[in-house]
Amino acid sequence: MLRRRVALVVLVITALAGLITAGAWASAVSGATGMMGARGSGAGMMSGHGMMGGGSGGDMMGGYVLPGNDVRVDSLDAARRRAQASADRWGLRVGEVMRFDNGFYAELQTTDGQGASEVLIDQAGGSVRLEFGPAMMWNTSYGMHGGPAATTTRVSRAEAVDIAQRWLNDQRPELSAGDPEQFPGYYTLHTTRGGKISGMMSVNAYTGAVWYHTWHGRYIAMSEG
Repeated sequence: MLRRRVALVVLVITALAGLITAGAWASAVSGATGMMGARGSGAGMMSGHGMMGGGSGGDMMGGYVLPGNDVRVDSLDAARRRAQASADRWGLRVGEVMRFDNGFYAELQTTDGQGASEVLIDQAGGSVRLEFGPAMMWNTSYGMHGGPAATTTRVSRAEAVDIAQRWLNDQRPELSAGDPEQFPGYYTLHTTRGGKISGMMSVNAYTGAVWYHTWHGRYIAMSEG
């Protein structure tokens, strides 16, 4: 009799533990879904152009839009050619190209000169990938989470400059914010020191959030599109 009672108690405890675990799992899934939904309401999720190729995951793995060719990229012209090879796949063209200590940067534009996206070119092997940060996470047409829920941005170009400058005043007072270049869902601005380019930063066109580009290294040179 005692053994049966002990077995029954164990069974009840096991069942209760299972219910608690299931409830916690359901709550976690619900919370994750809620966060995804909240994020989607601001910038949309996986629609529009999506993965730089009409939403096809095969077009870009891990942010890469053009595999390397094992040829070193050692000039702005060479970086432009690699960037254009990637832009050709989506009917885009290359705007400005910049060289930094850590590699090359290029802006991709639509045929009518509007900002489309930003890419990084690896100087060691020639691979091209979406730029870290805003180009991946904020771009509502060509990013990893493309497809805006709202078509009207809430932050104007002038407001973007003001937001960027106030952030710099607080975080990097030796720098000034330049003119903004608009991309789908955000703006990117050069930062300057003493009137000369020093780096880059971005401002979200929906929320006003600031993303300073820490990955470039020292600015070296630039060629216009």
